[in-house]
Amino acid sequence: MSEFLNWILQWLAQYGYLALFGLLVLGIVGLPVPNETLLVFSGYLVARGRFQLVLTFITAVVGSICGISLSYFIGRTLGYKAVVRFGKYFGVTARQLHHTQLWFEKTGEWLLAFGYFIPGVRHFTALVAGTSQLRFRIFAIFAWSGATVWVIVFLALGYFVGENWRQTLAFLDKYTYLIVVLAAVFGLGYWLLRRKLLKR
Repeated sequence: MSEFLNWILQWLAQYGYLALFGLLVLGIVGLPVPNETLLVFSGYLVARGRFQLVLTFITAVVGSICGISLSYFIGRTLGYKAVVRFGKYFGVTARQLHHTQLWFEKTGEWLLAFGYFIPGVRHFTALVAGTSQLRFRIFAIFAWSGATVWVIVFLALGYFVGENWRQTLAFLDKYTYLIVVLAAVFGLGYWLLRRKLLKR
């Protein structure tokens, strides 16, 4: 475990919900904070009795929603050119924004919901949605529901794997793209099957 990550987890264990909220906001906006690790470790702390389940869930969801909404308003108020110009100071590059914009044009608002689970995309979906002037109500429906599902998945993972949370994160980090592809194929298959059944 890197010294930086170890420091973040110690900070989380020491300052609790306030740290969880603040770190999630900063991480989703674009700073190099390991959000999935935070959630998994928080789920582990719930299992150990250090954190309370409902408060942890609410804090994580609110922190995620605040972070993604802040990114949206940054994109909406500053515009695409300004985000590209100043984004480099926060790890946001023109190439990443361009790729995310292409994805957004193809998948629409659904990328806001599923983008949380795709490495290198979560930080940019809200910025692109904001620069495209997507209505906030539509943004909130997809982005906030995606945040809720994302929090549930990784908190539950940390809760159930317990002491093995480090090994689980290492496995996910290694096979993330494969998992995302399989999930996308499954989702597409389900959508096509449902569409076919509805036409009968």
